This record gives sequence, C-alpha cells and structure tokens, in this order.
Amino acid sequence: MPISLFNQFDRLVFLDVETTGIDCKADEIIELAALVVVPDGQSYRMDDEMGALISLSEGKKLPDEITKLTGLTEQMLLDMGEPKDLVCRKFAELLDVPKTLVVAYNAQFDLRFLYFFLKAHHSAHVLQHIKMLDALTIYKDRRDYPHKLSDAISAYGLASENTHRAIDDTKATMELLAAMAQEKDDLAQYINLFGFNPKYGVSGPKISSIKYTPQSYKREKRLYEYE
Repeated sequence: MPISLFNQFDRLVFLDVETTGIDCKADEIIELAALVVVPDGQSYRMDDEMGALISLSEGKKLPDEITKLTGLTEQMLLDMGEPKDLVCRKFAELLDVPKTLVVAYNAQFDLRFLYFFLKAHHSAHVLQHIKMLDALTIYKDRRDYPHKLSDAISAYGLASENTHRAIDDTKATMELLAAMAQEKDDLAQYINLFGFNPKYGVSGPKISSIKYTPQSYKREKRLYEYE
C-alpha cells in the first residue's frame, strides 16, 4: 500500500458502484461497496467494509445487459436490496470523517453517480472536503491500451478478479493501487487530478474540485508533469 499517502490522510476509502446504466441523472446505483484502509505501523490494514444491494425505484427496470454484466437480477434486488435512504445514511457516515481520501477505478463514473445518490437524500455535503484519486488515471500513465480494470489486474498479476460486483472490484482496486505504489510511489501527485480521452472529452458532469487534463495514450510524460 502507498504508505506516503498516509502522510496526508488518516484513511483511504476504496469504492465501487454498479448501476442500471451510464447516465448518472437518469440511471441509479444498484450496488455500492466501500473498503476502508488505515495505516498500521509500516504497513496497512482494512478497518471497515461495507457492501449493499440497493432496491430499484418503483417502476424502474434492470436492463438485460446489466444482468449479463453483473449477474444481478431484479428478483435479487427485490429480495435483498436495502432502501436507498438507509444505504445513503450508512455510506454518508462512513465518508464523513476528516482526512479521508476516496479511491476508485474510473472514479469519474463512480463519483458522479455517488453525488446524485447522496444529493437525493440530502447528504452530498459529505463530499465537499474529500480528496479523490482515480486509479485508472494512474494506470494509463503506467501501461499501454487497453485500460479496463481486468487489464490492470492481468498486467500486475494480481489475485483479484474484475467480476463487476462492487465489493470484488473494490478489493481489486486496493490491490492494484498497492502494486502501482510499489512500482513507483508518485500517487500523491494524482490527487484530484483526472485524465480524460481528448477525443471524447470528460464523461458526464465535472466535479468542481477536480482538475481535468487530456491524457494521451502515447505516455510521453506523467499526467501531473503537464502544466
């Protein structure tokens, strides 16, 4: 684990969401997971873990392609899904701690869904002072295309799998960040810095605290080295 990050933060919260689609305003989160990591001497340890299936809104359907991708079904969400307000409250409490760094793979996707989820239940304020780290941006500076989480897992020979289930992908992101830090511990340079494909632009609404920088596949220099 990148011990240097613990010079600035008391805890890292790895998160992942599974959703009904890609539109953060029209679609919704169906599974949310978080893994809290804290320093432990010269190493680290997992301090807390949260995973929840979330009930669909009334009249909302789960597309077949999402079931094929995640293995989740409408019946599973009906039987095991927790109420949105309950999950929101638990997750807001988990985030609402000083000196927290949120980490995700393709964080722009997860965080914009998370914002609208929290906003709907009057809890978006917990994101105001939180710093963010995108593991995908770092990975793009380390390896050539393709850049899916499964590609990163393979490139670093990790034991985890990219199952498209939130808790599994959260644990995979934690392992990946540790592997990338061992390779080159410059991760603090990427805090609140997200790369984007210059051909397509930033995906979805921008996060006000984030600096967005075009990120070429050529990898001529690190993203944080561009002015």
